[in-house]
Amino acid sequence: MHSSTLLLLFVLLTGVVSCREERVARVVIVTEMGEIEAEVYPQSAPVTASNFLALVEQGVYSNSSFYRVVRMDNQPMNNVKIEVIQGGLFEDSLVNQFRPILHESTEFTGIRHLDGVLSMARNEPGTASTEFFICVGDQPSLDYGGGRNPDGAGFAAFGKVVRGMKVVRAIQERPDTGQYLVKPVVIDEIKVIVKPTP
Repeated sequence: MHSSTLLLLFVLLTGVVSCREERVARVVIVTEMGEIEAEVYPQSAPVTASNFLALVEQGVYSNSSFYRVVRMDNQPMNNVKIEVIQGGLFEDSLVNQFRPILHESTEFTGIRHLDGVLSMARNEPGTASTEFFICVGDQPSLDYGGGRNPDGAGFAAFGKVVRGMKVVRAIQERPDTGQYLVKPVVIDEIKVIVKPTP
């Protein structure tokens, strides 16, 4: 390949990368156990990330909680095991006030369920709205085609923790009954600290 063609490809590729970097938003999840800082990717996951950021800006997560923890030792009935903590509004009466969003699978976004990745909880594809989870360790069974959910559509990843995984792991280790925390961990607020560029 001619050197000028290689240079053009390099410029184009690095331009795409820098564009993606510029579009990254950053949020802080303020909990009673400490702060969790995360990047959110509205360019890679436009529907899911934009919905989450809109909920954050509206103050929806003020006084919400992390209420569910999944560890290797508390899912005896699952053949495909995962490790996550789940948060949001918890009560169906509150969750149902928000319109569900289109399902953006990892096949579409390219955001895999690796350690610290934020993703949306759901029932059927297209039912996610407010409830989200954070992966503890790599969780490939939550990607498109993974075996955790029988429909094979996986879950919609949209961000990643960049600071505070110690807090995430501490939450995961708290006492639970049937995966639900005996005492949910209060989320005081989630706030945007870096907005994505248009």
